[in-house]
This record gives sequence, C-alpha cells and structure tokens, in this order.
Amino acid sequence: MTRAPGSESAPPAADQRLAFLVNPAAGNGKRAGTADAVQARLEGGGFHVTRLQGVDGPDAADLARSAVADGFRSLVVLGGDGIAHLALQSVAGTEVTLGVIPTGTGNDIARDLRLPLKDPLAAADVVVAGNRRTIDLARAGSTYYATVLASGFDSRVNERANRMRWPRGQMRYNLATLAELRVFEPLPYTLELDGERVCCEAMLVAVGNGPSYGGGLRMCEGALLDDGRLDVVVITPISKPELLKVYPRLFKGTHVNHPAYRHYRVEQASIAAPGIVAYADGERLGPLPMTVDVAPAALSVFAPSP
Repeated sequence: MTRAPGSESAPPAADQRLAFLVNPAAGNGKRAGTADAVQARLEGGGFHVTRLQGVDGPDAADLARSAVADGFRSLVVLGGDGIAHLALQSVAGTEVTLGVIPTGTGNDIARDLRLPLKDPLAAADVVVAGNRRTIDLARAGSTYYATVLASGFDSRVNERANRMRWPRGQMRYNLATLAELRVFEPLPYTLELDGERVCCEAMLVAVGNGPSYGGGLRMCEGALLDDGRLDVVVITPISKPELLKVYPRLFKGTHVNHPAYRHYRVEQASIAAPGIVAYADGERLGPLPMTVDVAPAALSVFAPSP
C-alpha cells in the first residue's frame, strides 16, 4: 500500500490486516499470476495484505508462525492441502482465521469446507465476504489435521502417489491405487476406540475429522467438521477384484452400504498395525502406532454462508 508524499494515515485496524501465504512452488508462471490476482481481489475487498512466500516448506511454516506472533487476525493460504496443513499448525487454537485459496492437486480441505475449487478469485471472494465458521480439528500427537488420517492400503497409495511426478490431479491417485493393488494384503490391526479394544484384519483404517481425502474420496462419508467427534472407518478384508469394483463408489460415499464397511464415532482412536505409515491432509505423519484425539472448535475458517 503506497502513501502520498507528505500525507499521514492511521495504521490499518487489526481485523483489516491479512497475511497472504503463497505456496513456495508458485514463484513464477501461471501460479504467480494467480497469486497476484488473488492479492488484488483481497486488497480490493478492504484488506491490508502482507504477502509471504518461503523458499520451501519449513521456511513457509516459519512465516506462518511469525504472522500469528505478529498479530495478524487472518492468514490466507494459496496452494493445496499441503500448505493449508502447514498453516493449521500455527493457527489451531488461536483467534486467527484461516482462509484457503485452493490451487493444488487434492484440495480436500477446501472441498470439505465447500469452497470453490476451480476459481481462485471466487475463493478469495469468500474471504472478502467475511463469513467465519468454527470447526474441529483432529490431533495426532502434536500435529493437527483437518481431513482424514489414512493408514493401510490408502496410506500406501498416498506414499506411491507422492513419489510420482506424472500425471497431475486425481489420475495420479488412480494409477497409484492400481499399482498398489497388485501387491497389497490385509493387515492385522489393534484399535483402541474410546477405550474399547478392537482387534481385526483390515484393508485400511481411516480416522476422519472431515469426510474426504485423496482428491475427493469420501471414505468417511457423513463425518461433520463441527460435531466434536472423529469418524473411524474400517474396511475389512475383501478380494482385489471387489476392491476395484467398490473404488468408484468412494467418490459418492455409497461404499457405506458394503458388507466390509465398519464405522465408529469416537473422541479418541489409537491405531497399531505393522509396517504402516500414517498420512493426514496428504502429509506423511509417521509410522503406527498412533493416537488421534478430537480438538473441538479448534479452528476459525473463512467459509461460504450456510
């Protein structure tokens, strides 16, 4: 914001100051143009915008923490689930409101919030409109997540997809699913669900704060972002041809009628299975065992009006 020579103006009010954190990968080309256009839209809506862009993920995380410490009341991120997940770690449990401008591959955080997925300027308009919503988060150790924790077949697909450089978008997850399907076998799980022990063989165990992951797979169909509960989904062993048959139903959430589907709604879930690494919001959390707790009303977000 420029100031005319010799003029003086009051500093912007606290609720007008907005930190705009851009994915480090968006430094040039089309993404840089998108960032410029979004910033202009936010400034046109009355915000005093400070743009932040780290050189990599850890640097961007430092910038997010600094923005919260410096008193910004709004932190808006441009990118995919990765940078939104990064920002969660700084704003969870604070009075800072998070805004998400989805331009990534999966965009499940934005999807669960019912934000525009294909139009960054329309997503910026949600911030400008100023409607705020309070939602729960899930917490695995010291790490917060907004969508679904994957463990089992789905997390192995995630690991494979993250190693792939082509193609982009949902097709990457589809190809990774087919590749993992050739070698995967059911796993022995030990679960503690609100203190109740469950031992079973399963293809996967998912712990959802929201319903979707993996670019729109509604594994935890029916999960609500503000009910103070986690939705634990267990898929018991099924044949590989049957898994392929069921897979398309995940995009609509109609898999909930399959005999292999099990669902629990809890406040705490502990998961153990040999050789499995957990993912959440598309980010690698670490190997099992792992305990997940619900963090009720932990996040303020910009979201469309109901």
